[in-house]
Amino acid sequence: MTEDQPVADQPIGQLKILQTRIYRGPNVWSYEQAIHLVVDLGPLEQFPTNTIPGFTDRLLAALPGLEEHTCSRGHRGGFVERLREGTWLGHVAEHVALELQQEAGHDMRRGKTRGVKGEPGVYNVIFGFFDERVGRAAGELAVRLVNHFVLAGDDFDVERERETFLLAAGRAAFGPSTAAIIEEAVSRDIPWTRLNQHSLVQLGQGVHAQRIRATMTSLTSALAVDIAGDKNLTTTLLGSAGLPVPKAETVRTADGAVAAARRVGHPVVVKPLDGNHGRGVCLDLRTDDQVRAAFDVAEAQSRRGVVQVESFITGKDYRCLIIGGRMAAIAERVPAHVIGDGQHTVAQLVDITNADPRRGVGHEKVLTRIRVDDAAVELVAAQGYSMDSVPPVDEMVKLALTGNMSTGGISVDRTFDAHPDNVEIAEEAARLIGLDVAGIDFICPDITAPVRETGGAICEVNAAPGFRMHTHPTVGEPQFIAKPVVDLLFPPGSPSRVPIVAVTGTNGKTTTSRMLAHIMKGLGRKVGMTSTDGIVIDERLVIKADASGPRSARMVLQNPRVDFAVMEVARGGILREGLGYDRNDIAVVTNIQPDHLGMRGVETLEQLADVKAVVVEAVPRDGFAVLNADDPLVRRMRKRCRGTIVWFSMEPAGSAVREFIDERCRRGARAVVLETSDRGEMIVLKQGRRSMPLAWTHLLPSTFDGAARMNVANALAAAGAAFAAGAPLHDIRQGLRTFTTSYYLSPGRLNRMEVNHAEVFVDYCHNPPGMRMLGDFVESYVERRQGATDHRISRIGMIGAAGDRRDEDIRELGAIAAHHFDVVVVREDDNLRRRAPGESAALIVEGAEAEMAAGARCRQVVTVLDELDATRHAVHRANPGDVVVLCVDQHAAVLAELEGFTHQANAGTHTDEEQPGDPDLDPRELTTEAAQSSAADDDALREALDGLEGPQA
Repeated sequence: MTEDQPVADQPIGQLKILQTRIYRGPNVWSYEQAIHLVVDLGPLEQFPTNTIPGFTDRLLAALPGLEEHTCSRGHRGGFVERLREGTWLGHVAEHVALELQQEAGHDMRRGKTRGVKGEPGVYNVIFGFFDERVGRAAGELAVRLVNHFVLAGDDFDVERERETFLLAAGRAAFGPSTAAIIEEAVSRDIPWTRLNQHSLVQLGQGVHAQRIRATMTSLTSALAVDIAGDKNLTTTLLGSAGLPVPKAETVRTADGAVAAARRVGHPVVVKPLDGNHGRGVCLDLRTDDQVRAAFDVAEAQSRRGVVQVESFITGKDYRCLIIGGRMAAIAERVPAHVIGDGQHTVAQLVDITNADPRRGVGHEKVLTRIRVDDAAVELVAAQGYSMDSVPPVDEMVKLALTGNMSTGGISVDRTFDAHPDNVEIAEEAARLIGLDVAGIDFICPDITAPVRETGGAICEVNAAPGFRMHTHPTVGEPQFIAKPVVDLLFPPGSPSRVPIVAVTGTNGKTTTSRMLAHIMKGLGRKVGMTSTDGIVIDERLVIKADASGPRSARMVLQNPRVDFAVMEVARGGILREGLGYDRNDIAVVTNIQPDHLGMRGVETLEQLADVKAVVVEAVPRDGFAVLNADDPLVRRMRKRCRGTIVWFSMEPAGSAVREFIDERCRRGARAVVLETSDRGEMIVLKQGRRSMPLAWTHLLPSTFDGAARMNVANALAAAGAAFAAGAPLHDIRQGLRTFTTSYYLSPGRLNRMEVNHAEVFVDYCHNPPGMRMLGDFVESYVERRQGATDHRISRIGMIGAAGDRRDEDIRELGAIAAHHFDVVVVREDDNLRRRAPGESAALIVEGAEAEMAAGARCRQVVTVLDELDATRHAVHRANPGDVVVLCVDQHAAVLAELEGFTHQANAGTHTDEEQPGDPDLDPRELTTEAAQSSAADDDALREALDGLEGPQA
């Protein structure tokens, strides 16, 4: 079908944005940051572009740049071909959003549109962005434009809307100076982060980070900035060093200015002592009246009300840019002016000049529009013209006396024309003031001749000088002056990034992260770590929250103490915002298990694996991915990794998985495996044909003599990551041998306490796979202890499930627990996650009782919804020597409660309800004989009391 064919129905409806997500790093859709719109076409799903009369022509007339889009065709005009053949409007919105960003000066070409599975007419629209605010605005305007071109609205003005968007984009954009430095940093693979809505930017990460604000850097001295801001002090310092400067005095009154001008000698310059951008500067003043009038102008621009009067130096205006004490560029600044053509008036010539697309408002473009104010009109009059006069051909009419770019001036590159003596003077001036980046303003007849001979002087030293006159000169070659600035901050060969290890998976990622951080701490590294418990900087918890998302990662990378980062990466953060950084040097994937299914569009284990694989895809070619070879879904991720694979496996030698690993190791791969002997299990590092014994598993405190198999797996993953990070073997070994599951090193992860002579373990276990591993630990641990005691060890488990899990997952949690515990105490989280009170607990009980009916170990299920009440109940049920496992939500509160039990026990204080109970005693199973005996005892006691006399009773 073509666009000219008749249409059966008139298109109705509009695109609607259902959801907007901002991915600030690699994500499930793209390797780079992107914006994700979920749009609903509604009835417009039935109307591809070739069925909407005139749609393509209207769209191209408004956005002709779309003709350059290649789309999937791979050649210019490919997208237009798709439009005329017929494509859906969600796809059109993607390209319009990209084109709007192109018009705003952001070169974005990445995008894709995919339908939402199972929802006809609903599409995922993904496109790249440079600035988040501009990208979001482009997406919203793109949808509105598409709706307008489908069915025009009376109240929608395309040009007005686009102009509003471009103005907002201009306000959000970096200035030319900041943009130049960022572009140079990006070309060197130096990461950058915008720290506010203006020009404060961090370059680099962690301990290597440097900051810039426009052209001020982390190395810029605040004292030097203050000195440069005081023009009188600057002149005094430079003059005392023998550098050419004008005579100058500071005044606070108009009369003082007149008197100073007489002492200095006319003509003079009057300017604010602490002004900038040439505002308030009045030149070539020859009479007392002119000086008096100029004082008011300068005082209005002075922050402290102090005005400087200095001798007027005749000549051209040159800006010498000094970076790191060396001359980087020189530009001749020509004041704002127009050139007569014999046909147009001065006012018309100004309009023609301002029509130059290079000119904008303020610093948004490389040139600034000429502003006609009273001072400009007076200057034109002084030259013998009015704004309505027609100047002769080639006649130059000035509209400003100063050559500042911000007042409409232009620049001519003179970098290679300056005389060496003049360059030396400018460099010495910057060193005297102490600025790392300085703009030295020279006034002299000719920069090619020595100013000491021809006359001239340094009239100002500027901190944070603008770069655009050098990077975008009106005449001459641009100078790449951002390079020496970045060299100053990051000398060639110096690092700008800290190593980043991203740890993900369903279970074990927090403990693996902590093990790795502990190993690297032993090497003297300052480790920044994110986890579900918070942000830890050099073993100090600085923020207590679920910090496994991208925002927490960025906080770690901004901390100036961090020289090694370990990021726990959760599924939710990846889906919500991406990784939050551009790449990770090492990715660790522990396992993929059925948890969080049915949330955010993730319905299957394969889809969950695709989400987790983002950290593997973010590994560069010189990086590593530490993958669990025992998990088929994790094993497949090797195809997504550009770097080197480090395998880890719990499987014994001779198994299919070990054969898989050994075959790859023979070809030079790396692996961490278990080797079994009569002395136990040894963790072995393999690289190529080399095997390096690391540690016996039963000697690692976190494994509880090897019973905690999940921590054996976590130790393998942590060892593999540390090995990939370059840690020596003896430091990895020492780290694993000293890492314990104490509350101080691993809060909420298999913490062991002794309470009322019972062993209590506190763990965060909250999903069926985790419960299965925890139950296996309990089985192994109790079995080892049972052989050393005659009394039967009972097992009491307190469990709970997050309310946002599927019903079948919550039931399965209870079913698994029923196979490992004699008594199951069911609690609920404080955050019910949109479930009714008791609903999650009832599902757990349902799952446990179903298994009990089938012969599971559990003898009793008790529901105590409050976590602390459930903790007390579970502990009270335990006899000395029993094992209590508390699966907690708020581990700090539970540990504090357990500490209270311990203190009471040490003090010998117990209430009746605190006396140990018997988990084997189920009140519902009391025999008739026992019940009768208990009743008989009660009757006898009652009769005895009745026989006593009143006072005695």
